[in-house]
Amino acid sequence: MSFQQLDPPLPVHVLDKGAGYAFAVIDYGQEHNLIWVTAINDTGEIWCAPNPRVRMQANWTMGRAKPPAVAGKPLDDCAPVVVEAAKPN
Repeated sequence: MSFQQLDPPLPVHVLDKGAGYAFAVIDYGQEHNLIWVTAINDTGEIWCAPNPRVRMQANWTMGRAKPPAVAGKPLDDCAPVVVEAAKPN
């Protein structure tokens, strides 16, 4: 097992819990999901969420839209962006 503190914390969305910041990851090894230790913004709760329940939050400057699993749910103050490929002239 390994425990890795994240510096800086990552803005994530835990399905059914809400937006927050992952500040550590626990890796129990083969045949186990990573566990994201996350502080939830709205409640202040700390949840250890398995990898399939965690999504990155939208990030306007990185061109990352809301993940489909949480589309329609507020993640943060960033507006989602749809990035389209440039069309040749």
